[in-house]
Amino acid sequence: MPRVWDVPVHDSTRVRDARVAAEQAAALAGLDAEHAAAASLVSTELATNLVKHARGGQLLVELVPPAVPADAAVPARLVQIAAVDHGPGIADVGAALSDGFSTARSLGAGLGTCRRVADDFALHSVPGRGTVALARIGAGARTGGAARVRAGGLNVPFERADHSGDAWTWVRAADRATLMLADGLGHGPEAARASSAAVEALHRTAHLSPGECLRHIDTALRGTRGAAVAVAQVDTAAGTLRFAGVGNIGARLREGDRWRSLLSHPGIVGVHRPRTLREDRMPWAADRMLIMHTDGLPSRWIPPAEPGLLSADPAVVAAGVIRDAGSAARPVRDDTAVAVVTPTPPEHP
Repeated sequence: MPRVWDVPVHDSTRVRDARVAAEQAAALAGLDAEHAAAASLVSTELATNLVKHARGGQLLVELVPPAVPADAAVPARLVQIAAVDHGPGIADVGAALSDGFSTARSLGAGLGTCRRVADDFALHSVPGRGTVALARIGAGARTGGAARVRAGGLNVPFERADHSGDAWTWVRAADRATLMLADGLGHGPEAARASSAAVEALHRTAHLSPGECLRHIDTALRGTRGAAVAVAQVDTAAGTLRFAGVGNIGARLREGDRWRSLLSHPGIVGVHRPRTLREDRMPWAADRMLIMHTDGLPSRWIPPAEPGLLSADPAVVAAGVIRDAGSAARPVRDDTAVAVVTPTPPEHP
């Protein structure tokens, strides 16, 4: 089931909690001692930064597939650590990523060391709006760097529960990259069981079209409480995006400077699936970005427009969407997950 460690970091007493969360995630992912130590260091430093520089924030630790996985039925699982805040931001990101840079007393490791010891690291910050720092740690973090699409996501459990009823995953099969987002009905362990069954089913069927994937997922979810599920598939050889969904999964596609909504069919996968499933088929190009989200996100959220965020790592985009859509005054009402797929920029390693 989707295990997520949601650690609020508003004072130094929570830094240890952040480190323990990363260590537990590393053990669950089966990381070796070197990678486990890296996860511990990165989580400690990012949590310390939240206290020292951002007046507090949120540290989210979860297991995720690589941003650009190799062809595989079951992608490697990495430890993803995301530090999200509404703080003052970083005026000079380049300097902040230099080893030894610090504007306050900390471990002396700094964001530069986090970038060096993590297998994948990304940082986005806007003065006055806050910062997202994200690290992935694991042997498969950079697998498949020649892929022409990349994906990422962020999962926030309701009321900091151990498990989220939302889940996302993606699989690459030759020229097809298939991204799925599931929202188990309600929240808690039974919702997590439904969304986990959807993840397992996608890994067996990602070579099929989105509509066919949903039919197989519907069968796999019989006996669970069911889920809202959406599947998006990018065919890089054909230059197309295909999308199909059932239930209240939201999806917005960026086409140049415009955003359009993609609609799912009413129903509950595993309980009441529509007899016919229409697939939307659209061109896929270098200026595209698809954002899918569960109903924990406010309905009137605003898609990103800042160029630095639009070109960022997909998981950073997801974190930015969640951060900018919520606040302490507007707590989430349910599990919240956002999954993003984008073309891989030419400079990406």
